[in-house]
Parts: sequence; C-alpha cells; structure tokens
Amino acid sequence: MSKAKATFQLEPLTCPSCIKKIETTLNKTEGVESAKVMFNSSKVKTEFDECQVKASQLEETIKKLGYPVLSSKVL
Repeated sequence: MSKAKATFQLEPLTCPSCIKKIETTLNKTEGVESAKVMFNSSKVKTEFDECQVKASQLEETIKKLGYPVLSSKVL
C-alpha cells in the first residue's frame, strides 16, 4: 500500500451541500481513505492509496462534479 495525500484548491465554495457532494463522491472512490472539504479555504484534503487511485483521477472527479480545480498539491 502506497499512502499519499493531495490537496486541491477550488474556486470559492458557496453552499454546504457542495461540501457534502464532493466529500461523499470522493469517499466512495476506491482507494480513497479520507476526503475532507475545508469550506472557508475552499480546499479539498485527501488521503489515498496510490496503487488504487491517482491524484489526477481525484482531480478529474471533482471537475466532473462541476467544481473547477485551481491548483493541486500532492504530498
């Protein structure tokens, strides 16, 4: 298991339901251990298994939900 973390900077979020939508979708994604949306900073923090899913796939998932990703940082 290759554990990795990634943070995605989104455009400013405007509603609590946006948070739930992003967190629920990412947490259901295979390989994702945790996904947490920081509403005030509009960031999504994730922990995942790189053997199962890549940061680029998580970014694509966020974009498909309709939230533009301004930047991403993989740790």
